Amino acid sequence: MSDLNKTPKEQFVEQFRQRTKKLALDVIRFSQSLPKTEEAVIMKRQLLRSATSVAANYRATCRARSSAEFHSKISIVIEEADETLFWLELLEESGTTSKVAVSELMREATEILSVMAKARKNTNR
Repeated sequence: MSDLNKTPKEQFVEQFRQRTKKLALDVIRFSQSLPKTEEAVIMKRQLLRSATSVAANYRATCRARSSAEFHSKISIVIEEADETLFWLELLEESGTTSKVAVSELMREATEILSVMAKARKNTNR
């Protein structure tokens, strides 16, 4: 189905699928630049898990079979986006990486978190 035949909601869902996947890929690429210290490796692993989980669980949200399942899945996306922000903050505040290096990732994770929180608020359980 071409984008011309999709409803605005379908277009949004597809764009957001791509956006969450891009965040995961950007975090993967960013993590490759991190130092190999024990602390950095631990934080990197956690960051990778949370950022890739945002994308994976958003896909699951799109396939929800009920409003209760949708609410549950979108709540996971919100939690994982917030956790992604936490690990990015920790990497920066610990001096493992610079603010400049994480600023775009943090902006995107914050926007995804905000949109998902609003979507959850606007849905019925």
